[in-house]
Amino acid sequence: MISSLKHTFITTVFFLDIEMYICTCARAEYEINGECCPMCPPGGRVFRHCTEFTSTTCKQCVGLTYTDEPNGLANCISCTVCDAGQGLRIKTACTRTSDTVCEPLEGFYCTDEYSVSCRYAVEHTKCSPGQYIKQKGTALKDAECAECADGTYSNGSLQICKPHSLCEDFELTEITKGTNSLDAECGKKLPVALIAGVSLVMVVVLVGFLIAIVRMRRKCQLRGKFHINLRMVFNLSFKCFIIKLESLVTFLFQTVS
Repeated sequence: MISSLKHTFITTVFFLDIEMYICTCARAEYEINGECCPMCPPGGRVFRHCTEFTSTTCKQCVGLTYTDEPNGLANCISCTVCDAGQGLRIKTACTRTSDTVCEPLEGFYCTDEYSVSCRYAVEHTKCSPGQYIKQKGTALKDAECAECADGTYSNGSLQICKPHSLCEDFELTEITKGTNSLDAECGKKLPVALIAGVSLVMVVVLVGFLIAIVRMRRKCQLRGKFHINLRMVFNLSFKCFIIKLESLVTFLFQTVS
């Protein structure tokens, strides 16, 4: 009984060894049609499989194709295309033995990495007016924005918010108050004497204008020319008054400047 079991065990092991020998190819071989054929080297592909009497025939990859390891492939692998529409550009060009390596475009960061390459990238976040760039974006990380503190401003492109200009420091007056996105606007202070002088001149001119209108009306009544359109006279006179007044103010401001 023991002898019979021993014989069966030896027979089973023998056939398993034969099967493993038949089915197992070496690391640098591939199995095809029951044959273990030598693989083609990186940069090549199988042109004709081996037979019992001939070895594998290989051909080099051509065009935008490659193989990066020993293989039994009938066709080379197509090179990856770095699509600008996906935020990518070529970092390392494709060769017969290596695929293209893609990287994000300038101002973009990778959101889908694969091995040493990037498969998809998106544009860095742009900070809005009133914010500053807290952390600049990189090829692997988005930019970070933060709000400007009170009394400071940024147009969104600054890495630190600027303080509002203090007009008093420059002996100027504040024309427009600063916001978180715009600086304060300063202008020259008008002398008190000039302001008083301009006001006085305006009052004198206005009084003279009214006196002229009243006199003209009286003359027209005395002569019986009631048909004169006083409104038209008033409008024309007022336009002349405004033009002269603007010229006077412009002259005074130019004198100050």
